[in-house]
Amino acid sequence: MLLILGYQLKLVAQDIHWSQFNDNPIFQNPANSGRFSGTYRFYANYRDQWRSVTVPFQTLSISADTKFEKVKNLSLGILFFHDAAGDGRFRTIELQVSPSYNLKLTSDSLHNLRFGVQFGMNHRQMIFNNYYWDNQFDGVQYNPSLASNENYQTQKKTNVSVGVGAVYEWAVSKRKRIAAGIGFFNINAPNQGFLGTVIKRDRRLNFFAQGQFRLNDEWDILPTVQLNFQGTYNEIIFGSNVRYILKERLDQYMALYFGGFFRNKDSGYISAGLDYKDWFAGISYDLNFSKLVPASRVRGGIELSLRYIVNRVKPKNIFHRVCPDYI
Repeated sequence: MLLILGYQLKLVAQDIHWSQFNDNPIFQNPANSGRFSGTYRFYANYRDQWRSVTVPFQTLSISADTKFEKVKNLSLGILFFHDAAGDGRFRTIELQVSPSYNLKLTSDSLHNLRFGVQFGMNHRQMIFNNYYWDNQFDGVQYNPSLASNENYQTQKKTNVSVGVGAVYEWAVSKRKRIAAGIGFFNINAPNQGFLGTVIKRDRRLNFFAQGQFRLNDEWDILPTVQLNFQGTYNEIIFGSNVRYILKERLDQYMALYFGGFFRNKDSGYISAGLDYKDWFAGISYDLNFSKLVPASRVRGGIELSLRYIVNRVKPKNIFHRVCPDYI
């Protein structure tokens, strides 16, 4: 239990991560707000990790973004996530607002450069009484009636974080495009210490690149890579999905996705998904290869994603010529 607690306290200064990072675009980069074809976009993501080791780490994310009709090239994204970790149910709740601006580099919109800003309100809570402390062992067994003698000042912490991002996209068609982005998060490095000491939330640097390339009439390949650097922690994920198009008609579009990815040092994961009209559903499963292998037996966690896009077509203004009445 002390090992798990130490792991959770280490995570205090780190951000959460996703396997299906391309299906949580606003979390990935604030400049991704509005980077889609449609009027409104909604996402829901859920991750359940380490259930085979201890009380699972569970994360839920809900987001929405839209393009402003009256302010050209301006978009807005909103994201909420809730994370609960381990035996003590260390909780993180955050609300992020991410406006973005799209700069068209060419008149045909083939090349675009987007800029985004992220403002987040972060709340963290730790219930210390849920943990087992060394002072509560009486020499024979754990005794919850003994005082922990831990000097914590607060079990709750609320702070504000700021991030920025930029994304370049070369978009020829839905089946031929490349995007790459950079994001810098927790610029203000807010204090989130619980034990009376200052524990800064480390700044995080994110890079990503993704592509979609047509192989033939039915198959596409979608390679992607993402890099995260935060304090002494780094994460590199690379891999690819393949897409098999079942129906390509706009009102009957349907496609299947299958993929495999590798995360440096500790895991890989497999993924699958389904596109149906304006809906997308995805699932991935992590295979753990870290030092916790004896406990987890190569089982890491499951992740689910759901997306819905609203396409609102503006009615065309039709001008009618009024003809005079003739008798």
